[in-house]
Amino acid sequence: MRSKINWDALGISASVICAIHCAVLPLFMASLPLFGINIIENVAFELGMIFLAFVIGIYSLYHGYKSHHHKKLPILLFAAGIFFLVLKQVLLEYHTLLLVPAVIFIIAAHIINYRYCRSHNHAHAEDCDHDHY
Repeated sequence: MRSKINWDALGISASVICAIHCAVLPLFMASLPLFGINIIENVAFELGMIFLAFVIGIYSLYHGYKSHHHKKLPILLFAAGIFFLVLKQVLLEYHTLLLVPAVIFIIAAHIINYRYCRSHNHAHAEDCDHDHY
C-alpha cells in the first residue's frame, strides 16, 4: 500500500516553521554565538529556507493545479509570498514588515489549494494526468 504525502499540509507546516523561526530566533540571539552557531542574519541560511519553501510550495501547488482544480489563484498568492520573502532579504530595514504578508500569502495559497483540491469533485479538464501523481 502506497502512502501519499499531503504536499499542502507540508507546505503549510514549512510556512509555519519559517514564521516561528523568524519570530523566535531573535530570542536566542544572545546565546547562539556561545555555542558557535551563527544562523542569525546568515544570508546562505535565509536563502536556503526561502529556496526550500519555494520548492515544496511550487510542487504542491502545481500538483493541485494540474491534477485537480486548474485554478491559478493559489499559485499567484504563493508567488506574491515568495516575492515578499525575497524582498525582505533585499530591504533589510523592512524585514518584519515584509515578512508578515509573505507568510500570510504563502499559507493562504496552501489553504486555498487544499480547499480547491478537496472541492473539485473530480471535474477534471482534458489535460489531467493522474498517472504520474
